[in-house]
Amino acid sequence: MQRIGVFICWCGSNIAATVDVEKVAEVIKSEPGVVYSANYQYMCSENGQQLVKQAIKEHNLTGVVIGACSPRMHEATFRKAASEAGLNPYMVEIANIREHCSWIHKDKDEATEKAVVLVRTAIAKVKLNAPLTAGESPVVKRALVIGGGIAGIQAALDIAEAGFEVDIVEKNATIGGRMAQIDKTFPTLDCSACILTPKMVDCAQHEKIDILSYSEIEEVKGFVGNFNVKIRRKARYVDETKCTGCKICMEKCPSKKGLNEFNMNLNTRPAIYIPFAQAIPNVAVIDPTQCIKMKTGKCGICQKFCGAGAIDYEQKDTFIERQYGAIVVATGFKPIELDNFNEYGYSDNKDVITSLELERLMNAAGPTNGVLLRPSDGEHPKVITFIQCVGSRDTSGCGKPYCSKICCMYTAKHAMLIREKYPDTEVHVFYIDVRTPGKNYDEFFRRAVEQYGVDYIKGMVGKVYNENGKLMVQGSNLIDNEQITIESDLVVLAAAIEPEPSVRKIATLLTTSIDTNNFLTESHAKLRPVESPTAGVYLAGVCQGPKDIPETVSQASACAAKVIGLLVKDKLKTNPCVAQPDEMMCNGCSQCANVCAYGAITYVDKEFRVGRGTEIRRVASVNPAVCQGCGACTVTCPSGAMDLKGFSSKQIMSEVEAICKM
Repeated sequence: MQRIGVFICWCGSNIAATVDVEKVAEVIKSEPGVVYSANYQYMCSENGQQLVKQAIKEHNLTGVVIGACSPRMHEATFRKAASEAGLNPYMVEIANIREHCSWIHKDKDEATEKAVVLVRTAIAKVKLNAPLTAGESPVVKRALVIGGGIAGIQAALDIAEAGFEVDIVEKNATIGGRMAQIDKTFPTLDCSACILTPKMVDCAQHEKIDILSYSEIEEVKGFVGNFNVKIRRKARYVDETKCTGCKICMEKCPSKKGLNEFNMNLNTRPAIYIPFAQAIPNVAVIDPTQCIKMKTGKCGICQKFCGAGAIDYEQKDTFIERQYGAIVVATGFKPIELDNFNEYGYSDNKDVITSLELERLMNAAGPTNGVLLRPSDGEHPKVITFIQCVGSRDTSGCGKPYCSKICCMYTAKHAMLIREKYPDTEVHVFYIDVRTPGKNYDEFFRRAVEQYGVDYIKGMVGKVYNENGKLMVQGSNLIDNEQITIESDLVVLAAAIEPEPSVRKIATLLTTSIDTNNFLTESHAKLRPVESPTAGVYLAGVCQGPKDIPETVSQASACAAKVIGLLVKDKLKTNPCVAQPDEMMCNGCSQCANVCAYGAITYVDKEFRVGRGTEIRRVASVNPAVCQGCGACTVTCPSGAMDLKGFSSKQIMSEVEAICKM
């Protein structure tokens, strides 16, 4: 006999302001199988949970329905409360009457009626629920960090310091990421390399960290605690175990016309190169599209002069497979392409540059050895104009609708550094708003204006054009309500940032969620900000959203804490809501196995009785330790043989029928 208890939460005024919670509880009392119905202001509170526990014991409840917020918030809370009271936790159902009801309705009668319907559907489902028991799976004591920028480096160091082995997979020839390209960091104006390089060295020297540079993730299988990852190690054409980083090969290489990606293509590099002086690993790599030997079969000078015998033109990509308990995604960002912003003349004028290009021009290790010169003629610019929000906060479709968050601050940094080093240089900044949401950030910006005399102009730039060798910046000054034109020697565009393009492939491999702007989506913006919806996968840095270096480092350490908390466990409880095939109905078509993202479904030959004889049939078999209960196989199965524990077809149809009866 069914004995169901229903508990309606007020959620303060979140639900109670729109839904008549007392009426809902009263109406539900008359539902068949319901023996107890109550409402309480905060069901998730200790007192609310105690109310549930007492009702389970006093009324001998066989099922519980909670009318409250999303199950993503407190399903685990109420399941734990039920378990402590002696009820199987999977006999608890959540009716989402907040996000699905109160928050989207204004009319109280309408919202109350809908809340009743949602609770009735949950009652219909819980009647068909069966007690489930979670299994266990072992945890691999090793972590994978995808991306070797400051986020990946910090996460790897923190995990390794806790005693766990970590692999950093970086697609470039060295770790360091974008921070390695930056000259100074705000708001302290510290040398970026002075902060980053020691951490890079720590990674290289740490006994628990293995750096897999010039590598990419090819395949990910498995689940939290037991990920199986296939990694492609791209051919460097240089043996990492032999190369000493002496750079003789770079000096002798006759092909020196390749664009230097590290310096934002502002100068050239040889076909065999080390990206920058502090690169980790300090190992050369050959660009096969530029190498004369690899294109024509002639030359081979670098091999002749390599005393260590490290050059190997026949080297091929190799693959390694490893197991990991947890994965941290820290794939970083790139500036957006400016092809759609012809009004700024970026593609037509060498002296219109991006902020990251300016970083390299101002860096002592950059193409001009830290001397600020115009790219067109090598002269020192006397008037520099910065244009903010190029591609950020852009709803026209050309750029990005979001604020890139770091541009206001790094423009203030650039302006101060220029005025300090070249006091004779005029600096103008066109801006929409100045956003400084960090500790000491507003003081930093005001210092640029008050101490260094940077001219901030509130307004938009309509056009940048070349006139008699000068860049004419035409825009509006909203404070003075006038159109102005500034004759400039150099124009710097604060370009929007976007996730590294490879993040889409990573998201697919990890079955993680991604938003319309290609940022990876966190499990919950407030309560689980560094966790992805895929268990065991964590997000650090700009792959999750625009952020500066301090915020990135904080998020990386938060990821590390989550990973450590996972890896210290020897076993994890598995989700009992897994797929379950009906072998008598299965026809062995393999469609369910083809759609399974986790590789949980295999096929076995089984003997079945047919009349007085037997026959061998191929049927589906589900590994419950691997299955994540996504349900893809259940909707794909043409014969209806596949079902999902806790979400069976009968249970779903019972909910539909409960709605249709209203």
